[in-house]
Amino acid sequence: MPGPGPGGELPPPPIAPGGPGTPVPGPYGYPAPAPPAGTYGYPGHPAATQPAGAYGYPGYPGYGTYAGPGWQQAPSNGLGVTALVLGIISVVLFCLWGLGVVLGVLALVFGVLGRKKAQRGEADNHGVALAGIILGAVGIVVGGAFLAAMIWTITTAADRSDQRDERGGDSFDTSLVVTSHR
Repeated sequence: MPGPGPGGELPPPPIAPGGPGTPVPGPYGYPAPAPPAGTYGYPGHPAATQPAGAYGYPGYPGYGTYAGPGWQQAPSNGLGVTALVLGIISVVLFCLWGLGVVLGVLALVFGVLGRKKAQRGEADNHGVALAGIILGAVGIVVGGAFLAAMIWTITTAADRSDQRDERGGDSFDTSLVVTSHR
């Protein structure tokens, strides 16, 4: 058996095919990235690596808490969408005794607020907020016209019934009366 080499150390044993340290083919035939040095298997338990009271895995910030370079806050499109929905409902339900007018006003308010948010860059739905403003205005006009027509019809019908009562007779004076002739 020959002794150690000139430096006094033995060379490392050869690595078997597929053993540790051989590149593993990744997607598209390229080698997969090597794991960090000294880590085999799964990472350690999160409680052992984090201070007491911290939740989640290390290195993964909570939703919406990290605003570093490359990360942007999600747009808040809620006001524009609310304006659109209220505008649609105000146009569809214009005949419900002024509900179309109330919902149209709300659609206008939310639409204007949504447009201002979009102009500041906090939202990205300019068109949705504008559609809510337009539908809210249409709902106000159509609902107001229907409400005015209903009020006019009710008041004129009451006036006509008062005029019939003043003429004398009952309100059924134009009804058909059947008499028997013997």
